[in-house]
Amino acid sequence: MTDWLLSHTADGRALRIRAGRVVEHANGLSPGDAAVLDCHGGSVEPGRVNAHTHLYSGLAPLGMPAPRLAPENFVQILERIWWRLDRALDAQSLRAAARLYIANALLAGTTTLVDHHESPHFVAGSLDVLADACAELGCRALLTFGATERNGGQAEGQAGLAECRRFIEHNTRTELRGLIGLHASFTVSDATIMTAARLCQELSAPMHVHVAEDLADVDDARRRGYRDPLDRLLRLSALPPGSIVAHGVHLDEAAVRRCADEGLWLVQNPRSNHGNRVGYPRSLRYSSRVALGTDGYPAVMSDEEAALTLYAREAGDDASCAAERPNAGWSLLRQHFALPFAPLEVGSAADLVVRDGQGAVRHVFVAGRLVVRDGALAGADLLAIRREAEAEAQRLWQLMATIDP
Repeated sequence: MTDWLLSHTADGRALRIRAGRVVEHANGLSPGDAAVLDCHGGSVEPGRVNAHTHLYSGLAPLGMPAPRLAPENFVQILERIWWRLDRALDAQSLRAAARLYIANALLAGTTTLVDHHESPHFVAGSLDVLADACAELGCRALLTFGATERNGGQAEGQAGLAECRRFIEHNTRTELRGLIGLHASFTVSDATIMTAARLCQELSAPMHVHVAEDLADVDDARRRGYRDPLDRLLRLSALPPGSIVAHGVHLDEAAVRRCADEGLWLVQNPRSNHGNRVGYPRSLRYSSRVALGTDGYPAVMSDEEAALTLYAREAGDDASCAAERPNAGWSLLRQHFALPFAPLEVGSAADLVVRDGQGAVRHVFVAGRLVVRDGALAGADLLAIRREAEAEAQRLWQLMATIDP
């Protein structure tokens, strides 16, 4: 791995990177054997974290057709759009979606993606497709398969959990980690949740799951005799400390405080929540462990922050909460990778972004690897990635047209 010396930074100091870590950050550093990258007075900051997303949605901006019948509620949005998309995915289309999404994330200065994957007709090996795309382009990631029973019953749920196990046991890439995943509690039985809980314990792996994104999830849990979906997952021992609870829109204050007490990470997804009309998660203010995600929207975290500020103000919430979300994302990473990520100082992971005087991303490092140089991918051709994505998108739309909700 190349050693780097970042010179002429905005604060007048040089920063040395070695073996994926920041090893010096001071005035007057000599290059030695390091490769020198002149920052031309640009600012250097930690890479951003997208704490909940869906790489499989990477082709959606490339002309995904509207459903034949317009959805009238959240469950219909899932049934008529996203659950048809994920059922149409295969290895080729997933690879193209992941590569395009990751490339654009890195170019935007987002260096870590916490992904929640679903492809019911392509389960075994699907996490390897995502991992290969991350490794090729140089992205750090947490990966999981969201097990569900919505198409094939408990056998489908077991297959999804088996893919989580396989990836966790065989992954050797230090910038990638595997988690146990469930789609959402309203799509699985207690038996599948308990299997997932045993896997978490056996593999010492946290859970990543959608919780209370819509009232339908809450209503389902109550019909089953639980207070809410969080209560269901906790009572079935499926949320060990460090687990990632995505959305939490319809969790009340007591539930959010319980998340904090249990050591769980909540992830707020403002643009997605607004687009799906599921509501504003007012109670998330009661935990300091709330990171920011995009739920499949592009990984431009400044856009997500702007949306959070806007929707918080509209809801009469404290808009200052927007400033806390990046810090939570870095803390989440520290727990999963056992490395400090922010602030950039000696010993921290060399996941960093150099911006020019206008704030544009110029260079990006992940674990000390230069992945974006002078505003372009350092190890891949964005135009080729996009051409592949456009071709696969057309094939994917044709397959989706054959799938009924």
